[in-house]
Amino acid sequence: MITELVSNAVDHSRLPSIRVIVSRPSANRVRLGVVDRSRTLPILDAALSGDELRGRGLILVDTLTEEWGTELYRWGKQVWAELKEVSA
Repeated sequence: MITELVSNAVDHSRLPSIRVIVSRPSANRVRLGVVDRSRTLPILDAALSGDELRGRGLILVDTLTEEWGTELYRWGKQVWAELKEVSA
């Protein structure tokens, strides 16, 4: 997940730095977030056929995470995804 979020930030923000945040919003979830200085929101394009070489990152994030979203800031945004801990 973090690879997809980071590569999206690097590809789309085109700015010199990003910040990676890992937090635990509850006992059984981990939140991975990437903060950049771009205010352009990511778009989930579910209409992709699967043959494209690019553009599937958010589809993977959407499929493999419990939930994901964005938080807009005055100076940029954070795109985050939450993973639910699986008990053995």
